[in-house]
Amino acid sequence: MTMSASVAPVGEALEKLRAEAQDVVRSLRGRIPHLDDDGIDLILRGARSHYAWQDKPVSRENLEALYEITASGPTSMNTCPARFFFVESMEAKQRLAKSLKDKNIDKMMSAPVSVIIAHDLEFWRELPFLFPHEDRRPHFVGKPEHSETTAFRNGTLQGAYFMIAARALGLDVGAMSGFSNQIVDEEFFAGTTLKSNFLCNLGYADESALFQKLPRLPFETACKFL
Repeated sequence: MTMSASVAPVGEALEKLRAEAQDVVRSLRGRIPHLDDDGIDLILRGARSHYAWQDKPVSRENLEALYEITASGPTSMNTCPARFFFVESMEAKQRLAKSLKDKNIDKMMSAPVSVIIAHDLEFWRELPFLFPHEDRRPHFVGKPEHSETTAFRNGTLQGAYFMIAARALGLDVGAMSGFSNQIVDEEFFAGTTLKSNFLCNLGYADESALFQKLPRLPFETACKFL
């Protein structure tokens, strides 16, 4: 469903909103200049991908909060192309299982929630609501390759925000790419402008299934000063 167009503020109203936004950011930075080590460990440095789960549900309130945090992350022109489908029911999980490699089926079936992270190739239809101060739809209308690149890039960013936000809320995640995008799209998105990107199991992990953390590339290998 396409949102109604927003009315972009102008003049004094715009200046007031800009000043308020600047004050909010300055105040936040004043209160919390950076996360402490425990916070960084929780969301990234000490976090792990999980594939075994406790039999503990994730509340709808948590899922709504998770989306709200995710949606706050930046995307180009505020395009927000990602769409999140929370697969909870046995019927929906059986449909999703058709797309998975055999070794991933149990991981998905045992998770309280499995999320299809998708993107809308016609995300630009929402731009009058999301980017009201200028009509940017002509950048994308009739340009399917540009639209798809923009949707995939920014939808992937939102998928990453989603996983970090879940960890920040005390949830665990296990992203999966061992599946057929074509089967997911045929099963869930036939006749739409949606395309799947990746899957992410979500819930409260059973840590007894973990093994040692794999190495990461050192700074001098992955980074260069130019």
